[in-house]
Amino acid sequence: MAKLIYVNNVSLDGYIEDERGAFDWFPIGDEVFAFHTDLLRSAGTLLYGRRLYEAMAVWETDSALAAQSDLTADFANAWQAASKIVYSTTLAAVSTADTRIERQFDPAAVRELKATAGSDLTVGGANLAAQAFKAGLVDECQLMVLPVVVGGGKPGLPTGIRAALELLDERRFHNGVVHLRYRVLPH
Repeated sequence: MAKLIYVNNVSLDGYIEDERGAFDWFPIGDEVFAFHTDLLRSAGTLLYGRRLYEAMAVWETDSALAAQSDLTADFANAWQAASKIVYSTTLAAVSTADTRIERQFDPAAVRELKATAGSDLTVGGANLAAQAFKAGLVDECQLMVLPVVVGGGKPGLPTGIRAALELLDERRFHNGVVHLRYRVLPH
């Protein structure tokens, strides 16, 4: 059975966006970027909310991004290789290949997808991840903790949910970013 993995970048105070809705405050660096690419490459299907999908679709729709360097080309190839499911009530059409729209999050359908998938799935977007957490579908939580405090904004983890986690792995990068990998323990 495939795992559903929540992957996200968070500030040290736990936000994925600041109060302006921006997420341009984090240091990337080649080492962290390559690590993100490896995480992405391990997933066969990406579950996205509309906003995150629209932000990430440029890795297929804007060829200039891939042309910037070998690192960005590798990331673009990994992103394009994965299937994508976008959960949105407002998105009329998708702009990328191997992508479908689902109008609502159906926990039973995601359970079936996990049971039949040949590789792990990731879930991205705070609202979508909160639904997956509430349904008990998230198997792992992988956070890139960035060395910045933004003071408010959109929380990286769902509020109103209690979950016990077991630390599986950690990695510190030279630019101060720390990757934390947790297993979500059964209730």
